[in-house]
Amino acid sequence: MSVNIGIDEAGRGPWTGSVFAAAVVLNPNCPITGLNDSKKLSAKKREALAIIIAKNALAYGVGSASAIEIDEVNILQATFLAMRRALAFLPPQYRTQLCHAWVDGNRDPNLGIPTTTLIQGDASMPSISAASILAKIARDNESVYLHLQYPEYGFNQHKGYGTPLHRKQLQLLGPTPYHRKSFSPVAQWYLNNQK
Repeated sequence: MSVNIGIDEAGRGPWTGSVFAAAVVLNPNCPITGLNDSKKLSAKKREALAIIIAKNALAYGVGSASAIEIDEVNILQATFLAMRRALAFLPPQYRTQLCHAWVDGNRDPNLGIPTTTLIQGDASMPSISAASILAKIARDNESVYLHLQYPEYGFNQHKGYGTPLHRKQLQLLGPTPYHRKSFSPVAQWYLNNQK
């Protein structure tokens, strides 16, 4: 019987920061109630569940790809890179052909083990839901770090997404080193401000 590994990402849409992914092997003898797509949970609920997941899962790993890597290879390939890194953090026994990865979405990230993609898997499969939560927590933690470094941008409010506040501050202050230069609003700023 193969071991199921749930994998999901967080942070494909923001204009700043890394994209994160998590890989989770849940313990079938310790079911976790309340798992769901991280976007459907409050921050408080996500944080509480993340602690339970970390305590009860057989294994989990979190990986990321930086804004620089996103600009180099594009957001889709960077997401796959983050997923492969998350899987690489699992103990070796979870990276064999005896294991099966279940990935949220419809694109195979080429993990090197048998893989099934599942649209809206983060809302229907507990291990993917758990991965969704851990990836989102990691992504939000990075946003807190960015806010501490650049409080005037309001990263604690918009988490790097393209809100009116973020757009306004980007135009006023210019990009930080953590902005994704390949994303249209940031790329447009560079185009408009060429010397």
